[in-house]
Amino acid sequence: MKFRLLLFIYFAFLPALVAQRSYSGNVLDANDKNYLEGVTVEVVGTDQVKTTNTRGYFSVKANVGDTLRLSYIGFIEQKIVLAEETFLMLQIQDKARLLPTFEVKSEPYAFRFKDGKLTLIDPDEEKSPSTKGGISAGYLDSPNQTGGVAIAGVLSSLTKRARQEREYQKKQEWLRRRAGYYEIIESDSIRQNFMVKYQLERSDWDKIIIRFNEGNNYHEFLDWSKDRVYATLSEFVQRESQWIN
Repeated sequence: MKFRLLLFIYFAFLPALVAQRSYSGNVLDANDKNYLEGVTVEVVGTDQVKTTNTRGYFSVKANVGDTLRLSYIGFIEQKIVLAEETFLMLQIQDKARLLPTFEVKSEPYAFRFKDGKLTLIDPDEEKSPSTKGGISAGYLDSPNQTGGVAIAGVLSSLTKRARQEREYQKKQEWLRRRAGYYEIIESDSIRQNFMVKYQLERSDWDKIIIRFNEGNNYHEFLDWSKDRVYATLSEFVQRESQWIN
């Protein structure tokens, strides 16, 4: 009877175990694009809770459709629903960046609160006339506003949206040019073959991939074919495994 019960439990949970995969990636500051160390990465509803290292790297076990929660002191918590892609480049937003800017005057001093910081205002600081909601002659950063055109208000928001669209298109182009890299690095079968061949633990594999990425950071695998990426990775893993084993 006990055997039947164990057999039932095994087959009941077998699909979930088979579907589970490894998700890894890096967490960056959305503003300066620097890696964030110490970010808590949690698969909601499971015991999978990890913390990013100095390169913002993490690796967790999860299933397609699970929710990944990122939390870090001073930053906005973010949740991501996991899909087929197993290598993720994630960004979180500093709360202080979203705080309003305001000034406090109390003779003989004046202070400015911006980006979560309170700073003393230089009394000799020149103040440019407000251009809210219109167009004024002069450079936007020029104290004398001579030459050029400065755009503010509604027009400024339109240019910001256009700039964000250009940045998005650039990001998509960058991802397209790295397609060969992602096809190899995100392949579970390739990873498993290397781990079996060189008798590597998953932690060893993660360390090797981090060093592999760091060593090739200057070209970022742009326009590399998957065959070229595979050949380079194979040579690198063979060399690195000798140090581990």
